[in-house]
Amino acid sequence: MKVSDFDYQLDESLIAQTPLLKRDESKLLVMNRKTGKLVHRKFYDVIDYLNPGDTLVLNDTKVIPARLIGVKEETDAVIEILILKDLKENKYECLTKPAKRIKVGTIINFGDGLLKAKCIEIGEEGIRIFEFIYQGILMEILDKLGMMPLPPYIHEKLMDKDRYQTVYAKNLGSAAAPTAGLHFTKELLKKIEDKGINIAYVTLHVGLGTFRPVMVEDIKDHEMHSEYYSMSKETADLLNKTRKNGKRIIAVGTTSTRTLETIMMKFNEFRECTGTTNIFIYPGFEFKGIDALITNFHLPKSTLVMLVSAFSKKEYILNAYKIAQEEKYRFFSFGDAMLII
Repeated sequence: MKVSDFDYQLDESLIAQTPLLKRDESKLLVMNRKTGKLVHRKFYDVIDYLNPGDTLVLNDTKVIPARLIGVKEETDAVIEILILKDLKENKYECLTKPAKRIKVGTIINFGDGLLKAKCIEIGEEGIRIFEFIYQGILMEILDKLGMMPLPPYIHEKLMDKDRYQTVYAKNLGSAAAPTAGLHFTKELLKKIEDKGINIAYVTLHVGLGTFRPVMVEDIKDHEMHSEYYSMSKETADLLNKTRKNGKRIIAVGTTSTRTLETIMMKFNEFRECTGTTNIFIYPGFEFKGIDALITNFHLPKSTLVMLVSAFSKKEYILNAYKIAQEEKYRFFSFGDAMLII
């Protein structure tokens, strides 16, 4: 299976540069995963496709303002880093630009020395491991100095940082937002609960894989980077009960999907657990954790297009993307949504 099989032509004017004023007024393309049949709705209509007893699974990760611009201590050269992973004891894995300027021992100053990062290890593909040096609470410093790590295809300035967070974001740790969840409002979630639909939360901290294109031709040669996930006992019990009652589990986003499928592959049931996953889902994958999927429109040739193709059929997905363009849907992180049922 080739990466080029998952390519499509995109009119770049359809790449959403800013979020809509109201989160749940984005468009929703509903697709039957077995037939490819499409229906055009608004996102707030998603409730019409959820039944009492179903469980909606949300990823409650919270994005760190992880993009920092500083200067090298010796030369004042401008260096940008993106914090990807907390390695504990003030050590962090970071995507660094330009990485070739950073050697072991190099120190970068941020905010006139409010935060310093000392390189202690060289990784592959622009990755550096830094030890952070600071006084006080790191998250407060990042709130002061850091910027939201918006994807490179977004060129507009984000006026409100909270618009790159879900309304239920709770556990700090992501280098990118779980964007399918950006469409939900607190009011919509309340209506969903009032209808008798369960809401459950998992955590997956979105990491390096989000920023890396697939560089190999055969998709089986692609290596996913690992990401931290956790599931509480409350969520595990609710999901197992949902299954037992013959109701559906609807994943909000590919991150929730990857968490649920990882746990099912490991235990063949849902369990309270934490761990790291590098699961790569592409056509041929047997889904055991989810029955429906809410997701955004993804980049050509990305692992996310491969995942949604695995859940339905590649031909149906690519046709849906073609129709979405004809109907002027907005694409990618701040764009519109799909419901695959």
